[in-house]
Amino acid sequence: MKIGIVAGETSGDLLGASLIKAVRRQVPEAEFVGIAGPRMQSAGAHTLFPMEKLAVRGYVEVLRHFRELLSIRKQLMRYFLSERPSVFIGIDAPDFNLGLEAKLKAAGIPTIQYVGPQVWAWRADRMEGIKRAVSRVLTLFPFETELYERAGVPVSFVGHPLADMVPLQFDRAEARAQMRLARTSPVIALLPGSRVSELQYHAQLFVQTAAALLRKQPEALFLVPLVSQPTRSLFEQALASSDIDPERVRLMHAHAQHALACADVALVASGTATLEAALFKCPMIITYRLSKLSYYLMSRKMTLPFVGLPNVLANELVVPEYMQDNATPEKLAAALSDLLGDKEARNKMLEHFARLHESLRQDNAERTAQAVLPYLHVASRALTGAHAA
Repeated sequence: MKIGIVAGETSGDLLGASLIKAVRRQVPEAEFVGIAGPRMQSAGAHTLFPMEKLAVRGYVEVLRHFRELLSIRKQLMRYFLSERPSVFIGIDAPDFNLGLEAKLKAAGIPTIQYVGPQVWAWRADRMEGIKRAVSRVLTLFPFETELYERAGVPVSFVGHPLADMVPLQFDRAEARAQMRLARTSPVIALLPGSRVSELQYHAQLFVQTAAALLRKQPEALFLVPLVSQPTRSLFEQALASSDIDPERVRLMHAHAQHALACADVALVASGTATLEAALFKCPMIITYRLSKLSYYLMSRKMTLPFVGLPNVLANELVVPEYMQDNATPEKLAAALSDLLGDKEARNKMLEHFARLHESLRQDNAERTAQAVLPYLHVASRALTGAHAA
């Protein structure tokens, strides 16, 4: 039984791996094929293209890769129309997946969009297109279900797998001891993003912020998880052009969760990593930069006053945000320094993070499997009927 699947970035790879394992526990013969990252491939998915090809954010950045992305989507379309999977699952990446899903659904292939497009944050006009493209939306956050139900889109709230994976409580001192970190040094996690396009805008910013903070806190130690060799190279280039003592910065191959478990505070590029930091109860500052044109176009379509997931989910500004021109090394270093010294502010964040964690802890694996299995049962009955005839 073949299942089409496409993930476009690191966070989608995590979601996809969890989904694949959950479905295969119920349907061991299920075969997943499409675009998959390393976690999904380890879970058994076969990838037709490198996932990194889809990891592009921002209008201008997408335009630069438009022809290549269009070619990949056309090739996937031909493949799935020929192989006809029992169901197609698009994980996030709505600008890529929704166009693919619309044509597959029109051809009679059920389609599931896992991670509802953020119509609550920007581009609310997409709802009609979503309704035409998908058979069901799986949402990570509880407040989203009402939006889709009101628009007549079948929807299931499945919670977030990270909320299940991360313990509600853990020992930060023990985590630091395992990493052999000094108990007295301030530890700051730097999460500049998972895409090459993000590091192109964030590497210098994060390095210069670290340099500015070291002038205030000379004993500070920075943990920097980077998910790929290209992103690591960009960060290393920025680091080499600075005057930072290499002993103050520890680059890590992925392991963002280890960094967050150890850190006193974090500087995090807006995205799923902000939710990860919240689940690990790590006080943070959120930042993001895009090209000027991309930021202008996106900001005109935004419907919320903030972008960080902890703030969106709390519906208030829990975590300070420094976006675009307001994101300067001096401002970010000052914000991190203030947060390190303000126990009351850190505790207030931690209270919000604890409530958020409880709300998203929903046994995601079981919920996603239960949402997908009915489509597989329908396909299995149709196949059985065809063989009988």
